Amino acid sequence: MCLGHLGYAVTAHRSQGITTDTAHTLVEPGTTRETLYVSMTRGREANTAYVATDRPDDSHAQQHPDDTDETTAKSVLLGVLQHVGAELSAHESITAEHEAWSSIAQLTAEYETIASAAQHDRWAGLVRDSGLTPDDADAAIASDAFGALTAELRRAEANRHDVAALLPRLVAARGFTDADDIAAVLHHRIARATARPAGAGRTRKAPRLIAGLIPEASGTMSADMRRALDERRHLIEQRADAMLDAALDAREPWATGLGAAPRDPRQAAAWRRQARTVAAYRDRYGITGPASLGTPAENAAQKVDAARAKIALNRARELSPDHQPVEPESRAAERDTLGRSL
Repeated sequence: MCLGHLGYAVTAHRSQGITTDTAHTLVEPGTTRETLYVSMTRGREANTAYVATDRPDDSHAQQHPDDTDETTAKSVLLGVLQHVGAELSAHESITAEHEAWSSIAQLTAEYETIASAAQHDRWAGLVRDSGLTPDDADAAIASDAFGALTAELRRAEANRHDVAALLPRLVAARGFTDADDIAAVLHHRIARATARPAGAGRTRKAPRLIAGLIPEASGTMSADMRRALDERRHLIEQRADAMLDAALDAREPWATGLGAAPRDPRQAAAWRRQARTVAAYRDRYGITGPASLGTPAENAAQKVDAARAKIALNRARELSPDHQPVEPESRAAERDTLGRSL
């Protein structure tokens, strides 16, 4: 880091105890949060961080299930804040490890991995029966994009679309002569065709989502796979409930921002379902600040979940006894957002 006034450079460790007019800190992916704290508290008048986004963190090379290949200054800083450099006690280590492995981020990654394996043969059969030639079907199933295609099929089915009837129509609608990757093309077509939940008005059924966020895996599968998925579903919902209760008991700002729960039992249950979705979103994406939904989402998958969580937040507030009425235009915008996001 560079300390202002005299303009000399020192390490963060050497700067402890030093105070200067301004401090300028170079932040890299391997920086610990303790080092960042020291570096950013040396300047009386200003403390500035310069974040390096082109340097890999070799000591933390394994990606989290929700990570993407796109590195931004925000993602580096988030990683730094989660990178503890100080040695933990045995109790703290056990607690931290338990938190990581019981988080909704981890449980969701496990659920989606199991769902992919459990439904692989079913989706492969659907592709083979979709009207593709045998060679094209085999190429699609062998593609690296097949996993993303099956995840999109699961999302569409959770939104009540009949994917067995839909996929042949999408295959027949246009050829694949110029397609480099048939699975990727199918993924794109399904995503566009199922951008909105199936049905309309009173015929529209609620999506099958775990904790209001994660699309359920349905259809035929082995008893062991179904049991494993049901276990993760239960743990995800249990974790979301626990996170919500802890926040309510502690009167955390994001929880008080939900509004008070209604006295009517039916409305109270509906309020809790919406509040639990917000809690699940926060835990899945590691949000710890006072803002209910944290900072804006940066990747496509989180944007979908952020839209669901935003709708859940608004509905919880609407159900609260101290709710302030929303203008009709805002309600229309919410319905439009819901259709696009699900």
